[in-house]
Amino acid sequence: MRNFKLFLDLIRIKKPIGIMLLFWPCLWGLTLANNFSNSSFQYYLYLVYFFLGSALMRSAGCIVNDILDRKYDVLVKRTKNRPIASGKISVKLSLLYVIILCSLSFLILIQFNLTTILLGLASMPFAFSYPLMKRFTYWPQLFLGFTFNYGLIMAWFSLNPEFNSIPLVFYIGAIFWTLAYDTIYGFQDIKDDEIIGVKSTSIKFKKNPKIFIFVCYLIFILMQATAGILMDFKYYYFIGLIVIAAQLLIYQIINLNTKNQNICLEKFKSNNFLGFLVFLNILINKIYL
Repeated sequence: MRNFKLFLDLIRIKKPIGIMLLFWPCLWGLTLANNFSNSSFQYYLYLVYFFLGSALMRSAGCIVNDILDRKYDVLVKRTKNRPIASGKISVKLSLLYVIILCSLSFLILIQFNLTTILLGLASMPFAFSYPLMKRFTYWPQLFLGFTFNYGLIMAWFSLNPEFNSIPLVFYIGAIFWTLAYDTIYGFQDIKDDEIIGVKSTSIKFKKNPKIFIFVCYLIFILMQATAGILMDFKYYYFIGLIVIAAQLLIYQIINLNTKNQNICLEKFKSNNFLGFLVFLNILINKIYL
């Protein structure tokens, strides 16, 4: 029972925000690709598959992150009590968990077409090498953006095997979305990170964080607008974009205080609701296109 509880702590089951931030781009891609005038059974089936895959891969990613960062985590107040850093779970057992989680994820992956399977396999090295990036560059959040939103491309190809610029445009925008919200998240540990010597966009742009975050979110909105034009969406899609932009600007940026950890976490978590707003905006316009 104790080992099971430690396993749940290891995969951050009490913090499902990571699963949702991984899942939303998948759902965006599925919704963009699906033809709602036909039967949507496959859409809903794949929705379940991508959610389960997101949960499994996020759990595996958390464990790999903790293995690679165990010597850093003990030096950071927020992470020093994590199971691996505190010595409650061994690295060998943790690796066994990773193998099991990845095996389950692979069983889900092979339910898709060959293109989606190959895309999924190609993403694995990038997904698990992300924790190393903060040792070498101030842009680990950008690398996270590439990997965390990759499911958008996979989801599109799972329903629409033909290449199209629409998911690529949306994917580029989503990268900047992740770049912004993970920069906000990074301000929670900025003092410890500077002492330890790891890098982040939070540190790089600590003097002008709101400007950097604003530019990232602006690109995110512009890419959504471009995708809307390419999809020939109606005017109400762009009204929805105004609502999304208002959430980013008024709630996240204007009221952001990077010196307050609680506020940073609150703004970061609000991106779960934003992911839902983006999905809803796409869904309404796909159904009533």
